[in-house]
Amino acid sequence: MPAELPLLGRAADAVLVRRTAGLPAGQAEAITGHRFLAEVALLSARLPADGAPASVADDAPAAGGAARHAINLCADRYHAILGFAAALARGHVTLLSSDRSPRRLRELAAAYPGAYALCDEPIDDAPLPVVPVSSAPQPGGMPAGATAPNPAIPAGRVAAIAFTSGSTGVPVAHRKPWGSLVTGAGAAAARFGLDDPADPATVVATVPPQHMYGFETSVMLPLQAPCAVHAGAAFYPDDVARALRAMPGRRVLVTTPLQLRSLLVAAEGATDRAAGERGGSGQGEEGQDEGSRGTGGLSLPPLGALISATAPLAASLAEAAEAALGAPVLEIYGATEVGSIASRRTLAGPDWLPYRGTTLRLDGAGEAWAAVPGLPETALADEIALTDSGGFRLLGRRADMVKLAGRRTSLGHLNRLLNAIPGVQDGAFMAPDDLERNPAARLAAFAVAPGLTAADILTALREQVEPVFLPRPLLLLPRLPRDAVGKLQRGTLDSLRRGALSGVPAFP
Repeated sequence: MPAELPLLGRAADAVLVRRTAGLPAGQAEAITGHRFLAEVALLSARLPADGAPASVADDAPAAGGAARHAINLCADRYHAILGFAAALARGHVTLLSSDRSPRRLRELAAAYPGAYALCDEPIDDAPLPVVPVSSAPQPGGMPAGATAPNPAIPAGRVAAIAFTSGSTGVPVAHRKPWGSLVTGAGAAAARFGLDDPADPATVVATVPPQHMYGFETSVMLPLQAPCAVHAGAAFYPDDVARALRAMPGRRVLVTTPLQLRSLLVAAEGATDRAAGERGGSGQGEEGQDEGSRGTGGLSLPPLGALISATAPLAASLAEAAEAALGAPVLEIYGATEVGSIASRRTLAGPDWLPYRGTTLRLDGAGEAWAAVPGLPETALADEIALTDSGGFRLLGRRADMVKLAGRRTSLGHLNRLLNAIPGVQDGAFMAPDDLERNPAARLAAFAVAPGLTAADILTALREQVEPVFLPRPLLLLPRLPRDAVGKLQRGTLDSLRRGALSGVPAFP
């Protein structure tokens, strides 16, 4: 790997971002690399004074000469890219947190002294300095036609710190050196066919840029690969459809299983089986573009590919999506610790193929380790089986494995069985902390299942689950408290479980 790598690893005259905000339906503003670099220079000059650039070998943040940290809270994806790049050019480390609650901001401000926030929307009672981010021309800025430099960034410099979702406990920080991010983006671009300048694609992402999956696919990819990204928020089905229709050429949708289900239901392109697996909502729109797909609901233009991550994707849902959208459904395997490292086409089978440059091995205890360019070898949280073809199969998360009365299963397996019950729109099991040391402890489960009773669901589970793994309690909820990428926080689920056991309602 070279000692330094450019901030923009692609042609500066090509389109980096397409923006639709404030424009008539179907139109998009094209932002080139030249404009981006000019705005990086302007924003970088407005950032707080530098600290010492961090390297991957540095210890935890400390006061004094430690690196400055920027909490990137920008909602507009171009602003998020711009803020990240400006901070990186100044030697500042970006903290990737999609949680902008006052509590989380106070935690980050305390853990990273001298941190500041990059925002494109007001923050009430911010516990740290705020630097506004916009792409409007600045008075006294760079003259028209001037060319801004493309900064060379040391490959070992820590560019970002990502945090685990907290779904299994307290979020844990993981440093991301620039070299590992660049090589990962190149490997992903090659795997998904986004590396051909003659056939550029535009990525529309439903996941926030502050999540590691969203950061890699909608921030790093347009910086390093010949593809563009849609700048606006596209979370609900009608937003996704509008964004896709406004993008020219080849379109790639980056999403999650939960959002994909909602999109299929809104488009009325899913099979009855997939529609029954999860509920969804979306407003139908009048008229359909030529070549769009949908059967009277939300119309969607043709897609080049659909990429999913953050949770296992059921084969039945992938089959429905390919039939409805006319595009291959691809899954990414990764973790906050190592980033995205493998992919598969869901309908092609259970095996995952590592990205180029990534190798996996099992140690003597059967623990899986991943070697990713630019990072130390890292233990994975999943149990895997290596295949003769150079791939691997997932056996389940080590933390998901539960043992009761001498029997063993995984929460992932139980979740799949629960969500396959007709009428269950969403569901999840959880294991209390004292499951293996308290003889009276039992698994809990949560389900969204209008029209079903807890007894109905338990009856269906008894046909497939050993009695010791049946949930006690089984809570029926109007919705599960998922975050922006469909994750469930362990602490939130445990509060619901404890509330049910004590007779306190789970939801007001």
